[in-house]
Amino acid sequence: MRHDLNELEIFVAVARHRSFRKAAEERNVTASSLSHAMRALETRLGIRLLNRTTRSVEPTEAGKHLYARVSRVIEDLDQALDEINGFRDTIQGTLRLNVPRPAARLLLAPILSGFLKMHPGVKIEVVTDDQLVDIVAEGYDAGVRFGESLALDMIAIPLGAAQRFAVVAAPDFLDVHGRPAGPPDLRGLPCIGRRFPSGVIYAWEFERDGQDMAVGVDGPLVLDDDAMMVEAARDGVGIAFVHESYALEHIRQGKLVRLFEEWCPAMPGFHLYYPSRKHMSAALRGFVDWCIKERQDEEAATHNFLVF
Repeated sequence: MRHDLNELEIFVAVARHRSFRKAAEERNVTASSLSHAMRALETRLGIRLLNRTTRSVEPTEAGKHLYARVSRVIEDLDQALDEINGFRDTIQGTLRLNVPRPAARLLLAPILSGFLKMHPGVKIEVVTDDQLVDIVAEGYDAGVRFGESLALDMIAIPLGAAQRFAVVAAPDFLDVHGRPAGPPDLRGLPCIGRRFPSGVIYAWEFERDGQDMAVGVDGPLVLDDDAMMVEAARDGVGIAFVHESYALEHIRQGKLVRLFEEWCPAMPGFHLYYPSRKHMSAALRGFVDWCIKERQDEEAATHNFLVF
């Protein structure tokens, strides 16, 4: 019995996401069209592959067995087609990246245009997401995260320079509330909280001379975006703890004052990571090479600046 490959790809997408809506978004079609295709496949096979409720979609035992077999076949087929790009003069294909917002703004934005100009046959889709996700299960080719957050079975390359955080406040705010002498003095002062996608409120982390400290803060505002935190701190709402790059220009202009700089050392920066597969798509291989080149150029420029 011969089957439509498109229907099998639809089944794999729905089973992977456990959602018709997410699978439809990935394939840029309607959820109803995927549901119709799945019912046609189940009718032809004479067996139910998915259990559907109003809230969830779960593969049946037969569906789990088919997914395990077919997903590998489709992956091998995709890789085989991607490898054909090696016979072209230009790299082609689609690249899906899952990236936290600070990395997207600070690291990816400056290098994407150059890569796309060099490889016009590549299409890149960047999804900004501060939550840790399974990039394989969610259908991404690669992701960006801090090195300490990566699973051991991932290949990772450094992306950009080391990162620092900065504690900042507006001068007028400090005139009213006083300047704290050290991180423990943050307790009792209005601070701008950071909520992780998991729902956890971040306790600000500091380090100096081998001493680690985590300080739980409180205040009138809780956010999940560094740019908004900087603006709120500039407007005198409270003290903020943000990625340094977001605040530097405001510090130079005197709109923000930096606190506890000695407690905020540089730390390993973001990494581009991807599954440790034997084969990589041409688009991902090209992008990895581009990121490595950009980092080498950045290190060479820094070295030359220090020398001269």
